Amino acid sequence: MRRRTALLAAAGLALPGAARAAWPERPFRLLCAFPPGSATDIAARTFAEALSGPLGQPVVVENRGGASGNIATVAVRNATDGHTGLVHGAAFSVNPALYANPGFAIADFRTIAILGSTPAAFVVKADGPIRSLADLLAAARARPLDYASSGAGTVPRLGAELLFRRLARVEVQHVAFPPAQAVTAVVSGHVPLAVVALPTAMGLVRAGQLRVIAVGSAQRDPLLPEAPTVAEQGFPGFDVGAWNALFVPRAMPAEAVARLEAACAPLLAAPGMRARLAPAGLTPGRFAGAAAQDFVQREAAVWAEVVRAAGVTAD
Repeated sequence: MRRRTALLAAAGLALPGAARAAWPERPFRLLCAFPPGSATDIAARTFAEALSGPLGQPVVVENRGGASGNIATVAVRNATDGHTGLVHGAAFSVNPALYANPGFAIADFRTIAILGSTPAAFVVKADGPIRSLADLLAAARARPLDYASSGAGTVPRLGAELLFRRLARVEVQHVAFPPAQAVTAVVSGHVPLAVVALPTAMGLVRAGQLRVIAVGSAQRDPLLPEAPTVAEQGFPGFDVGAWNALFVPRAMPAEAVARLEAACAPLLAAPGMRARLAPAGLTPGRFAGAAAQDFVQREAAVWAEVVRAAGVTAD
């Protein structure tokens, strides 16, 4: 009987009550939705290295950029090997509303954890007359103003639409620039305001050329703690920023989901994680498991409404 058991096990045949190999059985692959050097890439590689220990297998990052992350997203949605995940940014929650056919739906994925985040920043010339959000809104009410952002469907741009048009009820006109040019357009006087991810502006803020009059996060950001939040300046509950998250296909086995959630949750609060994410201007994420899933679903619902109201499209 012992010989028969050994032969069946060697052939890979299951016996009643026989133990299955624990997940992961081989290296876990993370497709990063954006190019090397991006904030999403830094988050992916930071957590890939940190996850290898608790998972007991290498975690390998593969960059697959394009179509605002849709190419990598569709590839992971279609993965059936049980060992492939996705690291994406906040565009994941926007793209289903922004594209007529993004190739995926939010419901196709489980969110394992929000890995890191950085707020949207509202920036003006440091030596200009606008010194607060109240000053900015007063100027916009007196005369519709132009503002720069890094793209039509980016979260900072949509956050500006949410604040100005829906909450403050002021008229603004969006002008799209590449991220670095959005902030230099303010310095050169081409536009009075840029709304960008905070790290994009920090070089010119430190050089004394830009002032951050508000950040979009619920709390002040440790990268620039002196900058007040939008919420502090009359818009409670406003919470807009870029973030990166780990997703897996909805069909991922429950055991794998549980292992990943259990491994990620303590890493968010691990000593040194803040320093490791700092080069990308990120602070460690706040959510893992069900809370992360709920967060992404709420983001998707908010941005779908803003996209429809603003008439924004990527097609």
